[in-house]
Amino acid sequence: MTTTAPAGSRDLPHPAREEIRLEGVLHALSDPMRLQIVRELAAAGGEELTCSQFELPVTKSTTTHHFRVLRESGVVRQIYRGTAKMNGLRKDDLDALFPGLVDALLAAAARQSSRLTEF
Repeated sequence: MTTTAPAGSRDLPHPAREEIRLEGVLHALSDPMRLQIVRELAAAGGEELTCSQFELPVTKSTTTHHFRVLRESGVVRQIYRGTAKMNGLRKDDLDALFPGLVDALLAAAARQSSRLTEF
């Protein structure tokens, strides 16, 4: 069951663990900007980061879109703390559903990044 926000609430809807689908996760991570966001969240070691902590070479509205895709696919959890929107990787949920997937994708992304910077 998707958690829905009450009317007038600043809580954001997220899929429940059992609603997260592999194809949604893979789609969300297929975009380089979204993959960069996930890599930065993974590097934060479980700490939540504000949206403003990400320096993406896209407009604010495009950044908002990328975060929404990640949240709606179940890759990240977003919550408001005061006026800041905090983002955390749902690694526990993803590991429970798809063991090893996140680690394999992050390792592959790191190898690709290294390979591409060699040129």
